[in-house]
Amino acid sequence: MGLKSILVRSIAPLVARNVYRAHCDAGDRQRKLLKSLVRQSQHIHYLKDLKISSDDDADTISQKLPIVDYEDIRPYIDRIREGERDVLWGGLPKYWAKTSGTTSGAKYIPLTKESMPDHIRAARNALFCLIADGLSADFFDGDMIFLQGSPELVYENNIAVGRLSGIVYHHVPSWLQRNRQPSYEVNCIEDWEAKVEQIAMDTSQRDMRLISGIPPWCVNYFERLLLLTKKNNLLELFPNLSVFAYGGVQYAPYKASIDLLIGTEIQGMETYPASEGFIAFQDKTKHEGLLLNLEANIVFQFVALNDWGKSSAKKLFIDEVELGVNYAMVLTSNAGLWSYSLGDTIRFVSKAPYRLEVTGRVKHYISAFGEHVIGEEVERAMQAAKEALSLSVREFTVAPEVNPSEGKPYHEWFIEFENEVSSSKLDKLSDFLDEHLRKQNTYYDDLRVGEMLACAKITRVPSQGFEKAMRASGQWGGQSKVKRLANDRDWVNFLLKKMK
Repeated sequence: MGLKSILVRSIAPLVARNVYRAHCDAGDRQRKLLKSLVRQSQHIHYLKDLKISSDDDADTISQKLPIVDYEDIRPYIDRIREGERDVLWGGLPKYWAKTSGTTSGAKYIPLTKESMPDHIRAARNALFCLIADGLSADFFDGDMIFLQGSPELVYENNIAVGRLSGIVYHHVPSWLQRNRQPSYEVNCIEDWEAKVEQIAMDTSQRDMRLISGIPPWCVNYFERLLLLTKKNNLLELFPNLSVFAYGGVQYAPYKASIDLLIGTEIQGMETYPASEGFIAFQDKTKHEGLLLNLEANIVFQFVALNDWGKSSAKKLFIDEVELGVNYAMVLTSNAGLWSYSLGDTIRFVSKAPYRLEVTGRVKHYISAFGEHVIGEEVERAMQAAKEALSLSVREFTVAPEVNPSEGKPYHEWFIEFENEVSSSKLDKLSDFLDEHLRKQNTYYDDLRVGEMLACAKITRVPSQGFEKAMRASGQWGGQSKVKRLANDRDWVNFLLKKMK
């Protein structure tokens, strides 16, 4: 064990203790934090427009803050981009985290000098909590790779603009830089295919011990490595590889492929980062949900998914949540986001400490007929089908067919397989997915029992079909991911067009 790993091993329990301390009296801490954020920002235009004062108590502040999404605050964002100060937070943001979207176009999420350290601290806390729980720290003595966006930044009115992962690159502690891959120059390559090719060549001779990235793009990197080196799996190439850190998408659909490419199942570290804030991370070597990042300067509030969009919907503080309920998450932070809808749905699996599972997206669901099928349900159905029917699936998405040319409406699953699948197996898959969804979702089952919906149908997507559609929509690269389901057919119609 090297000096660096010895030092980390000694510090990790102290860091973990502070992390868990934030979960004690969390409700009071969160209310005090909300008051503090208002007190720091009582001069900003946004709070003045809402007539929110530092004299208000936390519950009053919560009631006065409307739940907003990006489109709601876009006028304020535009004012800041034009150079106006003290709009959403004091002064100007330090960065804009620029994200691409299929509905709102480019989004500019503010990162302030106060909020930026929380992103870095949370990533550190995730590693240190796992080490305190028994994970070996030896990976600090070898090479680590982080598949991420370009660290090159552009400037708009003296505010640096880039992808979150590219911005984070500039804040990684110096003690981690020496054995970190890829190099700055390689990271700046914009073309994703060329970048992965160069990363594979540069890392094939190194002692890689930790690999981090969004699962589908790690698969891309792993496949390039094995093709380049003629190895059977990654452990033949990197015998000391011990940690795979991931986030951004549900991992289950990719796990079997990644285990096969690596050569075995190795320790995973799931994280839940977002441009709006680092939300949660895996803190135990045996996965028990993700620990809510209550040490950050973020006030987390939750709205029961069944009440989402209703005028009577109540925002709950952390000490008001219940286990097993699907919630939409909103947050208030020192980045200048006030009761901002993250767009994700979560479910708590523990309250001592607070651990959660991501279940889907507020806008990514199917309820064309009142069934309200969420992302978690289709992910589980597909995972079960893959195991039961020995299928290898690269990507999939689901959409409703409301007006079929004949017969009753149905859910249509668009699936790209990694190998040939017979028609008889497709029929079994259709029935399996339908039955598994019925077991999970009583509304869907009621519609099937009442013959309002026909059985799910399968449409095969040709090899690289999703890649072609993603490229054509400008959504191809290390930070992008396939949308699993939607309440309309806009995305799948685009996919069908590019399949021709």
